[in-house]
Amino acid sequence: MFNTKRHLSRRTVLHGMGATVFLPLLDSMIPANTALAETAAHPKSRLACIEMVHGAAGSTMDGTDKHYWSPAKEGADFEFTDTLAPLKDFRDYLTIVTGTDLHGAMAWDAAEEGADHMRSSAVYLTAAHPKMTEGADIHNGTSIDQFYAEKFGQDTPLPSIQLCIESSDASGACDYGYACVYSDTISWANPTTPLPMTLDPRTAFETLFGDGATPAERLQRQRVNASILDWITSDVQSLQKNLDATDRGRIDDYLENVREIERRIQRIEKYNSSGAARALPAAPLGVPDSYDEHVKLMFDLQVLGFMTEVTRVSAFKMSRDVCMRVYPESGVSTPFHTCSHHGETPANIADFQKINHYHVSLLSYFFEKMRSTPDGDGNLLDHSLVLYGSPMGDSNVHNHKRLPVLLMGHANGAVRGNNHVKLPDGTPMANVLLSMMNKLGMNMDSLQDSTGALNI
Repeated sequence: MFNTKRHLSRRTVLHGMGATVFLPLLDSMIPANTALAETAAHPKSRLACIEMVHGAAGSTMDGTDKHYWSPAKEGADFEFTDTLAPLKDFRDYLTIVTGTDLHGAMAWDAAEEGADHMRSSAVYLTAAHPKMTEGADIHNGTSIDQFYAEKFGQDTPLPSIQLCIESSDASGACDYGYACVYSDTISWANPTTPLPMTLDPRTAFETLFGDGATPAERLQRQRVNASILDWITSDVQSLQKNLDATDRGRIDDYLENVREIERRIQRIEKYNSSGAARALPAAPLGVPDSYDEHVKLMFDLQVLGFMTEVTRVSAFKMSRDVCMRVYPESGVSTPFHTCSHHGETPANIADFQKINHYHVSLLSYFFEKMRSTPDGDGNLLDHSLVLYGSPMGDSNVHNHKRLPVLLMGHANGAVRGNNHVKLPDGTPMANVLLSMMNKLGMNMDSLQDSTGALNI
């Protein structure tokens, strides 16, 4: 009854043809009364960085006065604004940060004027100022997701994952003298190495669950239209013989979750290969026409990666500058980029706010998944820090002032939540990034133009 040493390895995997299925944390993986038990109860924090391009209605003068994004009150007594209302159920985990500028995304000389779209995403997680070049001599900065992955992600199968919803697949030169890669990704391993982002949910799924087997084996598995779980049935049965009822239930729930995500991907692929008319005819086979469905699939895959510790770090780009997609769920029929150029007309700004509200509502899906996923002595949201925001402020004039920024999660108790941090106008966004790194245990003194850490 008091065996303290026998336990299942945290890195137990189930193998099948072209597949490796890592397991979530089980009670059987935690040996009682040992140092490892304490470590398992407090797993390393996960970091998710999410970008929504092209600013927010709340960063306009009209939107600021009407508190479309930033609450009027500071501290724990803040009220939820129209845009952030979908996050009311997560108040205890939410930290709103207002008053920051992203200096690195601004034009530093006359030659760089007008190129805000090309610089914006590259600066979001780096706070650096990208070199203006159309050639191979690109230079930016290291993004915070990669700082964290380098220190705390090397003992996981995937140090980090990079996902996106829109992709141009462009290369070489784009507009205003900048290489296309600056606007293609938010993740930089170092100043000269941008990391590509995965658009196709099938590709992301195979990244999380593929085992590096031959392409022929993976193709055979897909051709017979079988789930990866069909190839690991015997391993599952063997494993469950040695688990108690609680762990068996947890395994069953987890594997059903994996299977359901795979079913959704298969349904998308079946429809897209049927010859039926597509809203996105140029998109890969696994990409759904529905933005809502695409985003939620990518959120589900991040949760799977975090709960199994296949990875602790994700970067997710939810759109691209100049995207002309229409979001019918928002109640606005004007294309996104057109709507963002509101001409300072209050009615148009109000429509843009509705789109911002819709994007934030999708976050609640992600956060609920994290909060309902057990993890050590709490849940994934207890042990994570999520950044959501935009590197642009008022999209109508392409400025990078009064950025819409929020943090979600407790980062293993390092961030208290239920807080609106109102900063002096012009505070560098780099201060937010620096603060995040230090709350996650990075102990950094500075980051680009930072002037100090925040009290979050």
